[in-house]
Amino acid sequence: MRYQLFKTSQFIRGWINYFGIANGYQQCCDLDHWIRRRVRMAYWRQWRKPRTKVRNLMRLGVHVQAAVACGITSKGPWRSSKTPGINQALSNDFLKKSGLVSLRDGWIKLHYSE
Repeated sequence: MRYQLFKTSQFIRGWINYFGIANGYQQCCDLDHWIRRRVRMAYWRQWRKPRTKVRNLMRLGVHVQAAVACGITSKGPWRSSKTPGINQALSNDFLKKSGLVSLRDGWIKLHYSE
């Protein structure tokens, strides 16, 4: 997963440097939300089994009941990636520490740098 996040961050940096001159802030925010949800879905698919999902959610700080509710759900990975338990475990701070660059932050830095 570390390599995938590294390559995604490279792509995002290149994208923001090429397309960042446009005034499409809202499109940048929407795309940033979509990318983060897609990364959460990739983590969810990587964990595969319900026991592993529950264990990893609890390791990342989710309450036991919420972790079990998320882990044994019959929802698909795309729909599950939007649930509060997964958003708490795989938060924006966690993804940033893992190496994912924010498209929104890059756009703001490019347009409002001092």
